[in-house]
Amino acid sequence: MPARRLGVFGGTFDPIHIGHLVVAQEALERLALDRILFVPARVSPLKRGMTLFTPEQRVEMVRAAVAPDPRFDVSALDVERPAPSYTVDTLRLLAEQHGPDTQFHFILGVDALLTFGYWYRPEEIIRLARLAVISRPGYALDLEELDRVLPGLSAATDLVETMHIGVSSTEIRRRLQEGASVRYLVPEPAWALLSGYEISPA
Repeated sequence: MPARRLGVFGGTFDPIHIGHLVVAQEALERLALDRILFVPARVSPLKRGMTLFTPEQRVEMVRAAVAPDPRFDVSALDVERPAPSYTVDTLRLLAEQHGPDTQFHFILGVDALLTFGYWYRPEEIIRLARLAVISRPGYALDLEELDRVLPGLSAATDLVETMHIGVSSTEIRRRLQEGASVRYLVPEPAWALLSGYEISPA
């Protein structure tokens, strides 16, 4: 049996938006992945501030958003364990759950890759998974420079050129706190849930 190719898409998803789904689809199709697993984080080590939505609400919205697409799935393992959500720990747990016949592809933006050498145990991350690096306007990728920070990084990296969707969770949170509509910025099933949550003003 050929190895199963599983994309792992982590993030706070505070909230999930249409750009996340576009990135997932592009990674899945361009890298010939079998499925994409969305993994909402309880607390990202790089985002220690409070989220607008609770972990339970964020998982609920992600589940609703991806439910229409059978290629997408959700794991709540990061919100069910103590914070912070280190990528290496997530990948270890997923490897235990899915077994040795699964090839993991961890999805991240090219801006995040530029600081990858400073993540927690980056050498083990690239042992556990390939990196599916999503292109972004204004960021150039110099793999030789990255290899000087972390030897072997370029060999573990696949660049995914994708369209740019100018939507961010930061902007959506700002609009929500100002009482503005975000209906067409988030997937319709997630918006239906989000519109019922209590939003604290900025």
